[in-house]
Amino acid sequence: MSRDIPAALLTALSQPEIQPFYAVELMFDPRTVTDVNGDPFTVGPLRLWTGTSDRVIEVQGADQTFTATGGLLSIGGLDEVSDLSAKSIQLTLSGINTSILSIALQEPYQRRICRLYFGEQSVDDVVQIFAGKMNTMSIQDESTSSSITLDVESNLIELERSSGWRYTNENHQSRYSGDTFFSYVQTIQDQQVAWGRKSA
Repeated sequence: MSRDIPAALLTALSQPEIQPFYAVELMFDPRTVTDVNGDPFTVGPLRLWTGTSDRVIEVQGADQTFTATGGLLSIGGLDEVSDLSAKSIQLTLSGINTSILSIALQEPYQRRICRLYFGEQSVDDVVQIFAGKMNTMSIQDESTSSSITLDVESNLIELERSSGWRYTNENHQSRYSGDTFFSYVQTIQDQQVAWGRKSA
């Protein structure tokens, strides 16, 4: 798959020594929840990167602050393929305080957007290398800290799912009320249609 990689990033990656990094956006719904101590806690889009201090990165046309995770964020299953097969990646965040586990469990995460970026620390430009939707979350809870693994499916997975739509007037009306496109489907469904010239 071809990508438009910024010239500054290409130059940085061609140097003898480089400091590559990943950045991830998890587009959770903005809302206020309560932590285990009863204190209000605002959640929303979560932005993380694999550096050691917070960093402002321009993504989707706007500057956003990404929280540093150092070596606590790992990414698995990242493959580059030339076909249209649907792939998935696994994001694992370790060393999490057990007090925020309940918040993670309450968060409606399924089918929320996730984007993964790649960059080099000496330049500001990044390139998006993966986009998909959050699918499943697994938690490993230990006595002092825990880890959360999030499975993210490629957007191409939608090509493998059944839409659940029916080509009937009733189904069409439920989505587009007043549109008569399928109004004669039941009438003509058993009719034979002859194509081409009429035989002599």
